[in-house]
Amino acid sequence: MRPDILNPLFAETDTLEGVGPKLKKPLEKLGLTRLRDVAYHLPERFVTRRAVETLDEAGEGEQIVIAVTVTEHRASGNRRAPYRVFAQDSAGNVLVLTFFGRASYTAKKQLPMDAKRWVAGKLDRYGDMLQIVHPDHVLEEGGETLGHLCEPVYRLSEGLTQPRVSGLVEQSLAKLPDLPEWIEAHQLGKEDWPAWSDAIKLSHTGEHGKARDRLAYDELLANSLALMLVRADNRKRRGQPLVGDGNLRDRLDLPFEMTGAQKRSIAEIEGDLAQEAPMLRLLQGDVGAGKTVVALAGMLIAVEAGTQAALLAPTEILARQHYETMRKLAEPTGARVALLTGRDKGKVREATLMGLLDGSIDIVVGTHAIFQDKVAYKNLTMVVIDEQHRFGVGQRLMLANKGKSAPHVLAMTATPIPRTLTLAQYGELDVSKLDELPPGRQAIETRVVGQARLDEVAAGVERHITTGQQAYWVCPMVRESEFATEDIAAAEARYAHLAERFGKDVVLVHGQLTSELKDAAMERFASGDAKVLVATTVIEVGVDVPNATLMVIEQAERFGLAQLHQLRGRVGRGAEKSVCLLLRGDTLSETARERLALMRETQDGFRLAEEDLRLRGGGELLGTRQSGDTPFSVASLDQITKLLPVAYADAQMLMEHHGGLDGARGEAARMLLYLFDRDWGVRTLRGG
Repeated sequence: MRPDILNPLFAETDTLEGVGPKLKKPLEKLGLTRLRDVAYHLPERFVTRRAVETLDEAGEGEQIVIAVTVTEHRASGNRRAPYRVFAQDSAGNVLVLTFFGRASYTAKKQLPMDAKRWVAGKLDRYGDMLQIVHPDHVLEEGGETLGHLCEPVYRLSEGLTQPRVSGLVEQSLAKLPDLPEWIEAHQLGKEDWPAWSDAIKLSHTGEHGKARDRLAYDELLANSLALMLVRADNRKRRGQPLVGDGNLRDRLDLPFEMTGAQKRSIAEIEGDLAQEAPMLRLLQGDVGAGKTVVALAGMLIAVEAGTQAALLAPTEILARQHYETMRKLAEPTGARVALLTGRDKGKVREATLMGLLDGSIDIVVGTHAIFQDKVAYKNLTMVVIDEQHRFGVGQRLMLANKGKSAPHVLAMTATPIPRTLTLAQYGELDVSKLDELPPGRQAIETRVVGQARLDEVAAGVERHITTGQQAYWVCPMVRESEFATEDIAAAEARYAHLAERFGKDVVLVHGQLTSELKDAAMERFASGDAKVLVATTVIEVGVDVPNATLMVIEQAERFGLAQLHQLRGRVGRGAEKSVCLLLRGDTLSETARERLALMRETQDGFRLAEEDLRLRGGGELLGTRQSGDTPFSVASLDQITKLLPVAYADAQMLMEHHGGLDGARGEAARMLLYLFDRDWGVRTLRGG
């Protein structure tokens, strides 16, 4: 149970003054549902303002505070046109305060004729007029003054303003309880970090440096502790030791010699399966490194031991691909492989369910359907989870309740993950790494092409598909939006453009389509009925079409290195030579240039993952934080890199030498877990 002292922080936002149903919705869009969330809604940046008496003292582009007198309101007949309020400073200089949309109603109330007001905002020029668009603050002269020279800027959603969010943050900070210290005293002193409540308050001010690091450390410590608790709990569980005699694996007829990395990983899995404590292992393999064969070898050990295994895939199309691959590979062994998805109905489904129950099915491949309550197994002892990053720790824990005893779990990911982030996301798992590619696999030729040569590229695609081969065309967005600049390619617009040229040979896939439409388009492409697949990054993992040998990635500079590498890995899966074209815009940052150069230089996904983390640092537009690759809301990539190893070591010290959650620091650490929603770690404790 959550300690009572934390309850005020977990009250809903409508307990704050001024928050009703209307304001609650935009807060929820930002993920702010509790007072704790508001307190941890840290500023994105700070604005330093300069108080000036007259506009003559200010420069264009500067953030200023100035006292003015309102002289005129000027509205336009067009609702989309700006609403302008004219004012003068003490020297008679004219300043225009410009408002768009509904903000004009606020302007009429806040800025009545002849009124004297303090206004704050960014000074710029429109034609020959100086203006401030949407002033950040408008206050009565003689009342509260604008003395905030360093002001926080918060992430907003429609319906929220900076002053409103600041006010809610202030209310939340006033309710912070005094909590015991969970950071080890030596670490706290060495870094000169403030106490927890002081750190949160300071993080909303200009003196935020050390405070932000302390809060990031708190989050990393909570995550490390929770993962260690899961690992410790797993070691206490009784699984079923699995020892195979090799008779099925010896019958595998592989069309290639296994790499040293594959053999090493299979040996590590075999060692884990022989133990009573259930295996918790992550298999990291670069694109095309042969994870499926390693997973199948592990599952065959379970079958040799007289039990069953299951493979869980995140999507139906990926489940079907795995099923076809495993069925063919396992055929010489005599192991019976079945497919189970949500689409299966009637007698087919009943036959599969019966086979799992009576043990006549050895290996089942499917989506979440394989773990529904109605699906029962004779003796399920091993579970393989593909594309592990799609499933959280909670889902990993759910699997422990399936089978007569806790099953052995092998998680797989085709996304090479930097060492630091592996520790952050999979700290409860042992790691096997496939860092060699099978012999004979051809390198993918990677070229960088200017966006201006779009027509040449389209003509090249046309020549390519007339030879009977297929192509991918990836775009960074689904459709143009009011916030997008004209040069951003939209998948729907590109599809329409290519469909004019190629007709029914083109299909479209993106995340906003229904799963039925997505699957239908993918099946047309996989079967060869469609020649060109236009898509967003939904095809980043799991699509295996050996006949597709050309990949076009539009606006390539907008993607991270790891993502570009995953997309490139969709080609080069057959015997034919494959090409990846990276279309770039006219203006490139230094980071973008280096990223594209690295793509030409290497196909080593592990090296690219490390370089990606280095290049992105604290988080570029298409960085890890945005794409959801890290489980953190406070810690930046820079802080993860710098602080996670220390936090992990501290968590280890607490668990192994300081009594865990039962020791002197334990009670404080328990509060920390609840504070960062890592209480699934607490729940692994018996009676926790």
